[in-house]
Amino acid sequence: MQRVYRWQTDDGIGLEHLNLQQRHDVIVAEGVIIGVAPVTGDDGSFGCTYRICCDDHWRVRAVEVHTAGGGSCVLTTDGGGRWRDGDGRPIPELAGCLDVDISATPFTNTLPIRRLGEQLRQRTALNVAYISVPTLALAPAEQAYTRLAQRRYLYEGPVGSYQAEIEVDPDGLVVAYPALFRRLAPP
Repeated sequence: MQRVYRWQTDDGIGLEHLNLQQRHDVIVAEGVIIGVAPVTGDDGSFGCTYRICCDDHWRVRAVEVHTAGGGSCVLTTDGGGRWRDGDGRPIPELAGCLDVDISATPFTNTLPIRRLGEQLRQRTALNVAYISVPTLALAPAEQAYTRLAQRRYLYEGPVGSYQAEIEVDPDGLVVAYPALFRRLAPP
């Protein structure tokens, strides 16, 4: 199965195009994002691509983020919380992080929603490998998800400092993320 999704930022400046492929043993998400992020001494305009590979249980196995005219962040993980950089060196500060959160896309909210499924009926705290775009700064971050209704979740991240009720489609992909993203009609 292959599907295409598009999101626009609520301010109308940013846009994302995502190609999501699901086969029996692997899930591959490839996205292209153009946007604006506040960066000191810069206008914040950026372009980036990302590729996330998951196993068939939505456990992240590889992540690549490349900024136009800039750097790259390449990571692999065993799906059990052990991460390595693009050169194969361990990243101990990400130990225990099972998911990834790329700041510029709502797609990464899908990863814990799909991976955890029914567990999210209760508030579930988790640690993620957080990648800030466009700087590509990498850090662990604590987040939480709680299922509020059939297709609605309370997202908290970092826990205690931000909350939003996100609406998803039947496949767990964001339809509305208040004040940040809204999904566009299929291309």
